[in-house]
Amino acid sequence: MPSSRASEEQQQEQAAEPERDLRAELERMEDRFKRAVADLDNYRKRTARELDRLVADRSDAVLLEWLEVVDGVERALSQKPENPLYDGLRAVLDHMDAVLERQGVHRIGRPGEPFDPTRHEAVEVRETDAVPDHAVVEVLRSGYARGDRVLRPAQVAVARAPQSES
Repeated sequence: MPSSRASEEQQQEQAAEPERDLRAELERMEDRFKRAVADLDNYRKRTARELDRLVADRSDAVLLEWLEVVDGVERALSQKPENPLYDGLRAVLDHMDAVLERQGVHRIGRPGEPFDPTRHEAVEVRETDAVPDHAVVEVLRSGYARGDRVLRPAQVAVARAPQSES
């Protein structure tokens, strides 16, 4: 009987071997499937981020073009306030500012605020004690931001404490 028991065990092992192979193959296929699903999900997320970035970049480019027009109207207003067109240009500028506001764009750079190289571009340094050292003395060209993202830094004159003559 011992030989029949050994042959019976051998037959059971042979019968179980295809099942083990099939289970191992199933595990490999499940792993490949899970990886493919994860890769697809990562691809979707990456393309959504890229699309959002492209839309934001294009929107910012259009806004920068619009800011050039705003600058032109501001320059025209600064020339002669007694000009008969002044009130009309002022109304146009107010409307432009309202459009920018609706797009989430706001002006940055105010006299007296501390100089911040991420929000300001220093184009002039003035010795003065009217404002603290390294503060904005005058805004020469308005800067704009959309949320926390700076579209265009403000061009400013920065204060420097007067040199004492010793």
